[in-house]
Amino acid sequence: MLEKLIIQRTLCVPASTGTAGDGAAVARQLDAVLLDVGFSASRALLEHIGSLAPMAAMDLAATVVSAVRELVGDHVQHNAYFLGFPDEVPDTVEFWMQRLRAAVLADGGTATDGQVRDAVLSGRVNLLDLPAYGTYQHSYAELLAAHDDLISTAGDRLSVLRLGDAVEVEATRLYLALAGSSTPLGEADLALLGELAVACCDGAQPVAIPVRENRAVLNGIRLVLGRPLVGVDTTTDVLRVACQVSGGDASLAAPTRFRAFRRPERRVLLAALNDVVGARPDKLGDVARYAERWKRLGERLHPHEYDQWPHAQEVFTVARGQRRVPNLAGRAEAAIRSGAIVSAASVLSAAPGLLLRSTDRLLRLASPSQHTAVVEAITGALGSASGRVLLSLREHVANRLTPVSARVYVNRSRKVWTGPDRRSPLPADLVAELSSLIDAEISTRLPESNRPLLVDPDVLDVALPLSGKAAEGGFAVLPRGSRASVSGDLLRFFMYWRQSSRRTDYDLSVLLLDDEFHPAGQVSWTNLRGGQVVHSGDITDAIDGATEFIDVPLKTRGHYVVPQVHIYAGESFDEVAESMFGYQTRTRDQRGAPFDARTVRARSQLRGRCRIALPMVFTKDDRGWQAMWLHLYLSGRPSFNRVEDNTYTTADRVRALTRRRYLTMSYLVDRWRTRVEVRTWDGRLPDEPVTFVGIEAPEGLPDGSETFDVHRLGELIPG
Repeated sequence: MLEKLIIQRTLCVPASTGTAGDGAAVARQLDAVLLDVGFSASRALLEHIGSLAPMAAMDLAATVVSAVRELVGDHVQHNAYFLGFPDEVPDTVEFWMQRLRAAVLADGGTATDGQVRDAVLSGRVNLLDLPAYGTYQHSYAELLAAHDDLISTAGDRLSVLRLGDAVEVEATRLYLALAGSSTPLGEADLALLGELAVACCDGAQPVAIPVRENRAVLNGIRLVLGRPLVGVDTTTDVLRVACQVSGGDASLAAPTRFRAFRRPERRVLLAALNDVVGARPDKLGDVARYAERWKRLGERLHPHEYDQWPHAQEVFTVARGQRRVPNLAGRAEAAIRSGAIVSAASVLSAAPGLLLRSTDRLLRLASPSQHTAVVEAITGALGSASGRVLLSLREHVANRLTPVSARVYVNRSRKVWTGPDRRSPLPADLVAELSSLIDAEISTRLPESNRPLLVDPDVLDVALPLSGKAAEGGFAVLPRGSRASVSGDLLRFFMYWRQSSRRTDYDLSVLLLDDEFHPAGQVSWTNLRGGQVVHSGDITDAIDGATEFIDVPLKTRGHYVVPQVHIYAGESFDEVAESMFGYQTRTRDQRGAPFDARTVRARSQLRGRCRIALPMVFTKDDRGWQAMWLHLYLSGRPSFNRVEDNTYTTADRVRALTRRRYLTMSYLVDRWRTRVEVRTWDGRLPDEPVTFVGIEAPEGLPDGSETFDVHRLGELIPG
């Protein structure tokens, strides 16, 4: 349902067009239910629901409740293996001995130590097959009955739902924002864009669609619906569309099995190819990079049947290797190999984005006498490159003054690996010059406003959302590198999964590191207690869904707390029916069930292609504890992954990632200070319209104000 997707993406409830009446009772019930899951309806929203007829009000209220419960993970039952968790969790050895004795004497009685020892030595006991191990021994209702109700505190989360316009208006507004985004979207937003494109394909369209993957999603919908393609200006754009409509990867990171295309679809794709190559024959240079995919696509499009489009046929001639067309990157690479660095920079100037992405390499390879010419070429490209590329380069050079302990690589699928950093540092004066040039260019691109900029201090440590690929979908999820303060006395991690077709065992674990990133302990299914850190118990089958928890008191001895999810057996993160990770915070005296939506601070999906997930790291400094988002995955082994097996490699990655300098919202705010008045939000409502930038927009801003909450921060990235 489109309304539910809009609510989950924006925390804005589309206004109902239902029959007017008296829905005041429904509004009161909704307000109470929302409070139980950590949400509150704005006054305008409650008044709107109260003005509807009871049935219409009930329909809207049901949609709202369903949307927010899914958002925070409250739509499933989060049971725990140990009924009394976090109390009554036994010592690991004691627990295993209980299970072993039950296995040795399956018919009852008490096994002696000698009997247990003989059974283990004989190899007759599989620890994971022990009686009552890995499956719930009580119902969810019994778990709730064993716990008191949650003791509410002032620190519990309360997120406000606002009233929006009619669903058609909200859908169009969100469609235009996503389609016209200047940064790549994440998987969840791309899927939402596809849903919105179906509803909005004949309405208002964005002035420009800068990101090619977004363009492919829209054109895939348009192709199926028989609408003309938009914004196709390279051969690769056509390949992306073919991948998208075949259910494949429009980013081209993974191969696609192309479906059969209807004749009208083949004509549209071949005509688009013909127009691109006819206007710019040099565009054929892009074909060789994806030659195998073009050959597979040619088998589906039958270009030899369409002599009216000879330029389209040339694409497949190049793909088969019957004609060679050098591309820009190849010519630049040849110049670099010959030592002609200035010539390489000149060649790359035709593609400003590619030149700026090659800045570090060109400057390292250039001789001192070539530096000036290379910097001039880079300077000339700044005005033509996208703001996302400029900001990425600005962050990159800021981290190049000194060598790092390990160089971290992250691909589009969020898979991470590390290697030694053998690059020589860039000269400090060169870094300063480049930084100053980029700062000036970014400043000129920021929009001017006659309204003051009102900034919530909590948003300043949020990393600039330069790519949706650097984050998962979910609730209160921030881009990789973002930091958020953690309050309360206790962190509670939770991980839920539900298998699709075969037994699947995920394991929630925590690695503790000291201030020098040395291991200081771990808690997992192999070690249920580590000091005051407690595991809720291992679940090994999730046919109906399963949850594991870990409690970490914030007085723990570690300086870094690294929660991880390991696939011990079964389906991967993108194969299971559902999987999620999140964390709650509680005070020392709060009781309640292991999971309560009011204490959930963030929840993210787990959908990576690898076998180990590193969603976050929690760090302690002079300001207290902070949560830092990672959104990373490790390859791991096909099965039997455990926290003990990657302790030191994880520590190295955490060291490199936490010491990296990320470009945050504070950088953009500083650039804005020269253009508009910047004020700090202190909780008091202003008397005049403002542009508010923060994690969550407050209620009651003056009419004419514009708000950029966590869902809209990407719109602030200059084009």
